[in-house]
Amino acid sequence: MPVDNTITPKDCVSRLVPYSPGKPIAEVQREYGLTDIDKMASNENPLGPSPRAIAAITKAVGAIHHYPDATSHDLRHALAEKKGLPVESVIVGNGGDELIQLLGITFLRPGDRMIMSLPSFVRYEAAGILNEAEVVKVPVRDYKEDLDAVADRINDRTRIVFVNNPNNPTGTINTRDAVTRLLDRTPPGTLVMLDEAYAEFVEDPDYPNSVDYVKEGRNVIVLHTFSKIYGLAGVRLGYCLARPDIIDHMNRVREPFNVNVLAQVAGIAAL
Repeated sequence: MPVDNTITPKDCVSRLVPYSPGKPIAEVQREYGLTDIDKMASNENPLGPSPRAIAAITKAVGAIHHYPDATSHDLRHALAEKKGLPVESVIVGNGGDELIQLLGITFLRPGDRMIMSLPSFVRYEAAGILNEAEVVKVPVRDYKEDLDAVADRINDRTRIVFVNNPNNPTGTINTRDAVTRLLDRTPPGTLVMLDEAYAEFVEDPDYPNSVDYVKEGRNVIVLHTFSKIYGLAGVRLGYCLARPDIIDHMNRVREPFNVNVLAQVAGIAAL
């Protein structure tokens, strides 16, 4: 049967570059015949997850024939209590990647502008392209995101600004003063995502407590992951904190049952 070459994707899909993850250890073992491998490519926690998380997963395995709690009720309440926020300010996702995509689907329209740094986490760009937005990349300065330059690129079409703090891959941070200055220059209608996947590793006293921005009612959404400090990369679990109205918009397009049973119980135990 001849191939139907008229089946084509949307133009924006053709512009996407498939994500290239670090090779799994098993693949490297097969390819090179090695046995003792320390994987550095994906910033995985070498200490692994908490024994409590492992125990919680083991206990929950027998219940995986049931669908998970579609709202991640217990995990969201645990996170809300830990962060001192109402539960309506918490959304949980299948890793940070899903939440980044969810943010784009919810708020980006064709022709909107989104801003990110270069280099920074590559999944931001995919969220912009997939939603037919203009992706503006602002070069880092001395390996640090130049938030003043980012603010200079905001215009009346800008809907999302991505700030990776600490920045992946450069490992640098922006201080409380720098982030606050950006937020003060951000106009109504523009949302700033503060991606803090590596926040728990920061020891600098000038690093911002971004929950304060949420409590102030700012147009921010703070992203965290269980993949790094909690060593739960394999179950895919992340969460965002924001004003309840922002979270409500995202929940309207969030896939049902997006966080599996094992991830939910592991997250609660890890906290």
